[in-house]
Amino acid sequence: MSGHSHWHGIRYKKELEDKKRAKIFSKISRQIAIAAREGKDPDTNPKLRMAIEMAKEFNMPNENIERAIKRGAGEIEGEKLEEVTFECLGPGNVAIIIEGITDNKNRTLNEIKQILQKEGGKLANEGSLRWQFKRMGTIRVNAQNKNKEELELLAIDLGAQDFRWRNSVLEIYTKPEDLEKIKSELKKRKLTIESAQLEWVPEQEIEVSEKDKGALERLFEALDENDAVQEIYSNLKL
Repeated sequence: MSGHSHWHGIRYKKELEDKKRAKIFSKISRQIAIAAREGKDPDTNPKLRMAIEMAKEFNMPNENIERAIKRGAGEIEGEKLEEVTFECLGPGNVAIIIEGITDNKNRTLNEIKQILQKEGGKLANEGSLRWQFKRMGTIRVNAQNKNKEELELLAIDLGAQDFRWRNSVLEIYTKPEDLEKIKSELKKRKLTIESAQLEWVPEQEIEVSEKDKGALERLFEALDENDAVQEIYSNLKL
């Protein structure tokens, strides 16, 4: 496995104008609410814990976090949310998986279709592209000024399935069930973790022309603007 190209939909955008920040908060709130359905205690609910950590990364107010947890746990009224996944082909025949959370699946499906049509993509049948990806834990470690060889050996020793360097960031791939354990061990060693979550990792990445790469970037940006879209994964080689 050669790593993956994950479009960072709602991550690594620290300097955001108010309107964009509100959109980010809305997406994270939905993620927290969905996670809270499996239990409102982050100590026993890793999915909720990761969503809360993301919220704090963006300085989301605690009252917003608590409200999202209560909504997910059914303690207060709110939208009836459901998770959705779409598979599509983008310019250059790049395979794309879109994960979202919506209160109206049909509306979101139509919105995604419109974006794809406008930006040169097309919706694929369910399951027709997912086989090209593998569900894995992905931990991104900021390794600036760190010894690369030592970090690679550490990742292997901790049980990583694979890893890949992207500039000064080490992406560590784990079995889904090992994500929390390996993340905890990295934290104990005072390493800076930029993100850690389950992702769709492609078995192989593909190269495309600069023209198609530009078209894909426009497609990713348009999808990310949609309120229901949470994460976008592709097999594009950056």
